[in-house]
Amino acid sequence: MDIQRSAAAILANPSAKEATLGQMNVPWFMLPFFPTLLHEANLSPADQALVESFSREGYVVIDAKIPDLDAFSTRLIQDLAPLYRGRGRIQDAWKENADAKTLALLPEIDRVLRLLYQRDPIPFQTLNFALGTEQHTHSDTVHFHCIPHGFMCGVWIALEDINADAGPLHVYPASHKMPAWDFHDLGLPSGRESYQRYEECMQAYVEAVGFKKHIVTMKKGQAVIWAATLLHGGEPIHDRSKTRHSQVTHYYFSDCLYYTPMLSDPYIGRMQMRTIMDIRTGKVVPNMYGGKMISSIPSAATIAPAAAMASKSVLRNLLRKARKWMA
Repeated sequence: MDIQRSAAAILANPSAKEATLGQMNVPWFMLPFFPTLLHEANLSPADQALVESFSREGYVVIDAKIPDLDAFSTRLIQDLAPLYRGRGRIQDAWKENADAKTLALLPEIDRVLRLLYQRDPIPFQTLNFALGTEQHTHSDTVHFHCIPHGFMCGVWIALEDINADAGPLHVYPASHKMPAWDFHDLGLPSGRESYQRYEECMQAYVEAVGFKKHIVTMKKGQAVIWAATLLHGGEPIHDRSKTRHSQVTHYYFSDCLYYTPMLSDPYIGRMQMRTIMDIRTGKVVPNMYGGKMISSIPSAATIAPAAAMASKSVLRNLLRKARKWMA
């Protein structure tokens, strides 16, 4: 399926506009002509319904197709137990545990992510949990972002049945279609010390917009995939005897520049670029922009004054349009 060529066929003047589409770095499910692209993709009915749902809601729940599920999940839960050491999570257990790595590389997850994003998915981080996080509502774009935007997602796999008492995941369907809020938009300085205020702003935001929360209860072996901009969090734990054994794998996609928004001020040229490791290969993935490898971002002081002023003008216009759209 050639998304760029199919998209070009939609436009009235292909010869003039194929180049424009070639420059479009947007996940296809976010494009305005996505319905036509999907119709022309000739997917199976099941895959078409899956992509339609992801485009509409910003998340999907699927069967992760874990071989020998019961034995696998029991073994992984038992093997990871000593590694928590009183902490709520284990980051990058895949480096020490082969089963955690297996979950990050499941063929069905890889297949679905390629279908949803039309790029090579790069698993770069795992988080394992024994209990619910009770994490406040947020989007992953405050932690993980990329240029072009949108090519990041999370995959949360249940290692046991998870009901409403165990602090399950909650999501706000269709919130991925709204602009991604960063610290600058909220008038906050970059840095971890602003994160609590960010969470408060996100809660006020969902209440003001009127998003309806959906609680995602899971069966063992199911996976929920969410878009980077989807607002989500963890529900309160109502029964403290309940565990919530699960693994989250975060994925970027190929040919992007990867960075940490919470620690960045991109409007003045300060980018906290990420050095990500592909779990599949154990190798560092290069940051790419416009087909070129990027090793560092010039600071605002090194940008020519005219170029810097032009960049700031463009950004101001974009922000003004976004806020007008939100009004």
